[in-house]
Amino acid sequence: MARVYPLKPLKYRSIWISDVHLGSRGCKAEYLLEFLKSTQSDTLYLVGDIIDTWAMKNGLYWPQAHNNVIRTILGKSKRGTKVIYVPGNHDEPFRDHVGMRLGNVEIRREYVHTTHDGRRLLVMHGDEFDSIIKCSKLVAVVGSRAYDLLVIVNRWVNLARRRFGLPYWSLAKYLKHRVKNAVNHISNFEHAVAHEAARRKVDGLVCGHIHHPEMRQIGDVLYCNDGDWVESCTALVEHHGGALEILHWSDSQETVKAVPATEYGAATAT
Repeated sequence: MARVYPLKPLKYRSIWISDVHLGSRGCKAEYLLEFLKSTQSDTLYLVGDIIDTWAMKNGLYWPQAHNNVIRTILGKSKRGTKVIYVPGNHDEPFRDHVGMRLGNVEIRREYVHTTHDGRRLLVMHGDEFDSIIKCSKLVAVVGSRAYDLLVIVNRWVNLARRRFGLPYWSLAKYLKHRVKNAVNHISNFEHAVAHEAARRKVDGLVCGHIHHPEMRQIGDVLYCNDGDWVESCTALVEHHGGALEILHWSDSQETVKAVPATEYGAATAT
């Protein structure tokens, strides 16, 4: 059955997406296109790893859907959406162009966003707080290739699940939640970036990098991770009143819709 778009675009004050990994076979470009076409925002943040230059070193993979994502983002920027690009480790070459504009897209190393209700959020990709990358880029590259293999296996698993009428299931996410070292790594990362936000005296931060969507209070800091478009198909959005929400873009075969998570007001914590 054909996918059903919202009759009217979902309108937000701000949207954050990251870890799209265009140029890799794990990228779910079609789902991201649906999301981009179904939403409008005053500001769109691209929080790193939008283009996967690591994957492209192993051979060019760039289907039309990946091209369409770039064209759609540039189209939004031309029609008045403020687009801010904060490169990550997989698109690190773009960090050499911080301060420049790519069309109407502004490239920044990091950014401080002020919500409608006055909270200051530090926006960064987060790879500089990943202990694996800091210790050895070689280990990080090997881990990235192993992850890519896991994504390929996951694709075949889900092809089989669809034949039996079962919903999408992420093998990578399952393993992350079951393997103790992975759980510890995520927790250490979250606390490291939250500590940096506290040091900068901001109210919270938005990051990506670890492909684990999350929004929770860590001490005095609101930690927000917008997830990815390889496993989770998630985005962080700010409503016009300032409330923040993680959207999980459905993998349903019949319809694509936003599934709201808990909204966080100015002083809400869980």
